[in-house]
Amino acid sequence: MLITQLKAKETIVSLVEGKKVFIINCQGCKEVHFPEKEAVALQKELAADGNVTGILTTDYICNPENMKLRLKRYESKIEAADVVLVFSCGVGVQTIAEYLEDKKVYAACDTIRLPGFQGVTTLEYNCDQCGECYLNLTGGICPITACSKSLVNGQCGGTKNGKCEVDPDMECGWERIYRRLEEIGRLDLLKCPTQVRNYATDDEVSK
Repeated sequence: MLITQLKAKETIVSLVEGKKVFIINCQGCKEVHFPEKEAVALQKELAADGNVTGILTTDYICNPENMKLRLKRYESKIEAADVVLVFSCGVGVQTIAEYLEDKKVYAACDTIRLPGFQGVTTLEYNCDQCGECYLNLTGGICPITACSKSLVNGQCGGTKNGKCEVDPDMECGWERIYRRLEEIGRLDLLKCPTQVRNYATDDEVSK
């Protein structure tokens, strides 16, 4: 099971401030926990300045066929947006980022693991539910799960021809991240100060 919780309001506002934004809510795991009331309240505040081009609320955006059909109905509103803000677990954000490859896609939530059954998705994406989502710094590609070593500050020295030294059949996650940031014009994110992972989020959940 899992819990999605909103990132700090200041963090979310800083991602979309002064930009046209399209919002996607995923309630597929709502029966576990989705901060619906908090999300709706925040989205109303964001819409007050007239910069929200549209809001899509659906379930299981990690289901590719369902997601594609629903997004087609909102093509013009998505096109009019500078960024897409996704309220979901990390899998949903990665799915949207891959599909809308020419858009800046941001995560509005962090995902926290709970003991028990984990949901199953047919996609290759994975969310480690680490409680500290890095997707906004890495172009919607998770460095925790896309890298065999879960490195959060860039690739290791073992990459060869774009492949992982741990698994030669696996593409280097950080090379994927670099290409993605280059595509959306956000290579500046790689100049950010070192991001130290807060492992305490995992420890606190397991207690």
